[in-house]
Amino acid sequence: MKMPKGFLFDFDGVVVNSFKSHHAAWASAFYELFKREIPQFPLEMAGKSPMRIANYYCSTIDREDYTKKLYDLKDLHLDKHFITPRLLPGILEITSFLRTENIPYGIASNATKQFLKNSVTALNLSFTKVFGVEDYEHPKPAPEAYITLAKAIGFTAKDFKELWVFEDSLTGITAAKSAGMNPIGILTQYSEEALSKAGSSLVFQTILEAYHYLIKTNP
Repeated sequence: MKMPKGFLFDFDGVVVNSFKSHHAAWASAFYELFKREIPQFPLEMAGKSPMRIANYYCSTIDREDYTKKLYDLKDLHLDKHFITPRLLPGILEITSFLRTENIPYGIASNATKQFLKNSVTALNLSFTKVFGVEDYEHPKPAPEAYITLAKAIGFTAKDFKELWVFEDSLTGITAAKSAGMNPIGILTQYSEEALSKAGSSLVFQTILEAYHYLIKTNP
């Protein structure tokens, strides 16, 4: 297999396990606004933009008019009470390899920019190009996030088919596929069957497994 020209990473569920970080912020913001415990987070909302998630939570108590307030308050709680997410296997290995080989890479996430910056700094990661939900007019599942990142790290549309995009959500797989890139599924939350059906050309348990595959096929 030919080595891809570049690697684009989603963040939550690919680079880190951040469920605890986000859930704590959503729960405390929801309670502050409504004095209620937050409903369980549904799998089908995974990978959606924070505004969509805020709207979902508000809709469970028929308070969609509070969507923007919940979104803003959650972002405030996420920053003020920052919980460092847990780094997932293979990230240090693959980014070290990409730096050594001078292969461009970066992050395009539906998470907020401040959370991404806080996390990259806290975990001492080497991502220099990091895009969050505020950077796009149309977040994932629209392709804008990955097109924005690809252009920022030096690629044009003719290169897109030679870029790998690591994603763990159906939302993100759709975005990468719509951008004309090569979605690579990571089994954080969805099954191999679901990720493949959505458009993943390859599926790995973790980034570490994907890294070993790249090394083996490009000795």
